[in-house]
Order: sequence, then C-alpha cells, then structure tokens
Amino acid sequence: MTTHSKELHMTTIWDPITVGRMSLGHRLALSPLTRSRALPDGTPGPHAAEYYSQRASLGLLITEGTQPSADGQGFPNTPGIYSDAHVAGWSKVATAVHEKGGHLFIQLMHAGRMAHPSNRTHDRVPLAPSAVRPEEKMYTNSGLLEVPVPQALSEAGIRDTIADFRRAAAKAVEAGADGVEIHGANGYLVQQFLSPNTNTRSDAYGGSIENRARFALEVAEAVSKEIGADRTGIRLSPGSRLSSIDEGDSYAPLYRYLTAELAKLDLVYLHVVHSGNEELLRDIRALWPNTLLVIRPNRPIEDIGMDVEAGLADVVPVGRWALANPDFVERLRRSAPLNTADHTTFYGGGAEGYTDYPTLEAAE
Repeated sequence: MTTHSKELHMTTIWDPITVGRMSLGHRLALSPLTRSRALPDGTPGPHAAEYYSQRASLGLLITEGTQPSADGQGFPNTPGIYSDAHVAGWSKVATAVHEKGGHLFIQLMHAGRMAHPSNRTHDRVPLAPSAVRPEEKMYTNSGLLEVPVPQALSEAGIRDTIADFRRAAAKAVEAGADGVEIHGANGYLVQQFLSPNTNTRSDAYGGSIENRARFALEVAEAVSKEIGADRTGIRLSPGSRLSSIDEGDSYAPLYRYLTAELAKLDLVYLHVVHSGNEELLRDIRALWPNTLLVIRPNRPIEDIGMDVEAGLADVVPVGRWALANPDFVERLRRSAPLNTADHTTFYGGGAEGYTDYPTLEAAE
C-alpha cells in the first residue's frame, strides 16, 4: 500500500508518497487537533469546512477526535459521526477539502472514562474497561469538575462499542471522507484497555498483553472489514502518561505485539505519538510494513524531516504549526516566518483563532 523508499538517504519530506488510495505530493500531514467548535448535537460547526479546506495543502488531513457514539463523547462541543446530521455536516467538510486537492481522514475517538456527563447529549456516566476513576478533573462548560467513577463495560457492552466504531466508519465514508483513524492514544478508551492501571479486568480483555490488546485489534478488524483496510489507520502513543495513564516500565512488549498483530490486518497506516523510546520506535518501524506516521511533541522545526530522512517514518503530522498557519507547507518551503498560535482561542468560540490566521499572501 505504501511507496517506502529503500534509498533512505534520498527520501525527504518533499518526496511524494502513495498512501492507500491517496497520492500525496509530500510527507507532511495535519495532526488531529481538538477545537471544540461543533454544535451542541455534535454536528461540525459553521466554520469547520473553511478551517479544514484552508489547510488542504497539507495533503492528508486527520480531523479532530470525533465520537463514534453519544457514549464516546468526552469534552464539550466535540463532533460526532453517528447521525444523519453528522454525515451532512462532515460531507460539507470533505467536499471543501477535496475541492482544494486534499484528503480527509476522520479520527474516531471514544473518550472512555475521560468524560463528564454534563458534556454529553445524555447524562450517562462514562464507560471504561474498569471502574477506575482518573486522577485529573475534566473541563466542562461549568469549569473543571471531578469525573465520576466510570461504569465497567460488560462483554456485551464491549461488542456494542466495537459495533459503534464500525458504524461510525461507514458513516464517515458515507460523508465522503477518504478514511478513518482509530484513536488508540492519549489515554482514551482504546489505550485504557491497553494500560494495566486502567484495565483491571480478569476476563478475555484484561490481564495478559494479548488480552489487553484484544479490544484495539477487534476495533481495527471491525472497521477495516466495514470500509477497507486501505481506508483504516490507527493512532498509538506508547508510554504516554496523558489522562492518568500509566503503562508501567514494561509497555514496550505490549506495543511490539500490538504492532505485529495490527500489521496482519494490512491497515493503511500506523500513527505513533513518540514519547522518546528510540529503541521501540525502531522496532515498530521494522514491524510495520505500511505507511508509518510519527509525531514528536515539541520537535524543533529544523528537525521536522529527520525521521523521514532516517527511515523511521514515512509521513510527519504537524499540529500547532498548522493550526496557526493554514499555508504551513508554503511557509516551510520558503523558510518564511510562522504565525504564533494563540493558546486562548484553541478551544471553543467562533472564527477567531480558527479560520482567521493570515496566509503569507494576505500578510504581504
């Protein structure tokens, strides 16, 4: 599925690449970024199509986390992809992106225990692998609130949740998206099954590495069977401590096993949030036969292409730089100055800090 150069020293972020059904002109992509600007029912907000289409030059755009069901919502005003209204909203986004030559993957994010009832369209308590409450508080429209103890999913509930992912993937394709990314990172539901401090189950989904990886693999299999492996990616964050996750010091064997098993499904890409374990990253590269996306948080811009040049990654997702610079690709090519991201407008609100960042052309 991937054009992966054997001449590692000749590969740079400016070389084209084929990823599944997509022909991309370079090795950059838009990283998923929560913006909390959806309507109360989860339909993408009125500026979403403009926001994403402004960044179409990045080629592969991975959307903000999008809940596959009402139970999957964690934060206020995040989008969904499980109703006809959601499909109609995302269809406008996909059309706008395609008209500008970009490609859209909708990230399917089930927040699991990282949720608060007041952020949802219903008031049910969060669902999780086990009834273990996170240590941190949750942002709501009423301020920071303590998260209630989540309800442990029954095995029937697990099957229902997997079906939610499958149906959401079908809805994403119906909306015109080029594919979906399963969010298995950052302390949300999939990683909650992976981590022993959030998964204390004693059934087929808990305990051993194989059991803790089972949910991620079953979600990936269900989604890929529904829409095709060449439209299905997955994001992982080995060793991440976000959202009170603690995978312990022995997480590397889990991710080696998980990567090898995911590879059997022939998914179009694996997206790794790198936490600094260089040996594990090299092992994942060796185990993963298709496109590998690697993002290093707080990476200096002068190092943006180092993993591609070293053969450790095929594509480099860009987060805050792209948030503040709709023409980031052009600015990088020209070594032009970048807009500074306004942290006060990251979440919620309207066009300010969302669609009003100037391009080089406008600035000049």
